[in-house]
Amino acid sequence: MMMTNQGMTANDLKEKPNIVFVMVDDMGIHQLGCYGNSFYETPNLDRLASQGMFFSNSYGTGPVCSPSRASVMTGKYPARLHLTNFIPGSEPDNPKLLTPDWQKFLSIEETTIGNALRDSGYVTGHFGKWHLATDYKHQPGRILDPGSQGFEYVTTSVKPKPDADPRSDAHSTRKITDWAIEFLEAQKDKRFLCFIEHNTIHRPEMEHPDSIAKYAAKSNSDDDKNRPVLGAMVETLDYNIGRLMETLENLGLTDNTLVIFTADHGMWGDTDSLKPLRGAKADLYEGGIRVPLIIRWPSSVKPGTVCRTPVCGNDFLPTLLDSIEAKSDDPEIDGVSILPLLKQTEPINRDALYWHYPHYHHQGIAPCGAIREGDFKLIEWFEKSIIEGPESEGALELFDLANDIGEQQNLFVQKKELGLRLYEKLKTWRRSVGAQEMAINPHFETDKEEDRAKPPEADR
Repeated sequence: MMMTNQGMTANDLKEKPNIVFVMVDDMGIHQLGCYGNSFYETPNLDRLASQGMFFSNSYGTGPVCSPSRASVMTGKYPARLHLTNFIPGSEPDNPKLLTPDWQKFLSIEETTIGNALRDSGYVTGHFGKWHLATDYKHQPGRILDPGSQGFEYVTTSVKPKPDADPRSDAHSTRKITDWAIEFLEAQKDKRFLCFIEHNTIHRPEMEHPDSIAKYAAKSNSDDDKNRPVLGAMVETLDYNIGRLMETLENLGLTDNTLVIFTADHGMWGDTDSLKPLRGAKADLYEGGIRVPLIIRWPSSVKPGTVCRTPVCGNDFLPTLLDSIEAKSDDPEIDGVSILPLLKQTEPINRDALYWHYPHYHHQGIAPCGAIREGDFKLIEWFEKSIIEGPESEGALELFDLANDIGEQQNLFVQKKELGLRLYEKLKTWRRSVGAQEMAINPHFETDKEEDRAKPPEADR
């Protein structure tokens, strides 16, 4: 239930910003020039960063797709939603811990960004990936698809099959952009929310061979984070971001359009090579959850600014509501408005960020949870903490991100009092949001080799 400015007149709406929200898949901070990588060519995204605010400490609220996307849509932590893994998920045959019975869809009872903006007089469109329904058989008007979650104009897409033609816009990057541009042109005289979710740069990694060859010829192309095929995919993405921004300019909409570019979670890959960060998709080290975030709003955000305050995906809904002077009456919203950061007026009122991933993932390390308070981050490894106790070796890891961004030095022994305090705070948070906990598997066979979770056919 939203408490919105439903009495807003057409003149009132003219003073509110249009909103273009772009979210990409499986992109950490490793593939953008503005984040320090010279291998990838991202001139349009780098330009967008120079025209707005660049966030150096932005996080997804989950290390995989569906939970982080649900959080963006609702302003709530995945743990509160009980939507904590990618849909449909995968589990090993012989785990030490049992996964809770989590929810494999986003309930239509939740108020999404689409609902909130539509109810505030905006025309709403959603184009591309959804991944919040029980399956990928999207149908116009089907319950749990975007049309039932507040979006009036909807065109969905899914990732390509492994045998798709890489010369044919396999990830629909250009096609999704075409749909969004058609929407912008049709709604240019109204207030709109254009929500774009790209399938790229998720696997299967494929792009035009000529473009791949260009990146293969570059130095450092054998580095895992600089894979030539990803270079080609990122270039295609960047080109289409440029098309989108050019459309806003041609329509005279740039000054009062709030543009957000981000990703759902970190990059897939070899966890030891994504320097300077440790970790990757499906774990809670920085490489798995730290994401790019660029926000441009020329009428309100000073160009070329950098924000170092930690922010996360559940902040988007309250921020967008704040930007149009609307509010939620839902007491369970976990995110905070970062509008004060955008306008550089005051700090935000939040002392910690939290993560809860009670799952085994075929690409991940192990089930875990985490808390970041200030520059300190604690990771709890559930197999150790639940079975052997929180003070057992390896159960808790404490890092000082200000001095150890690569999370190489576990300070738990040196700063045990701080570590245990953060552990208790993490447990208290889990209870407060009703997080589903793992339990010891009484049938675990210690003499049987533990099976890693198996990827389903439609791994997302």
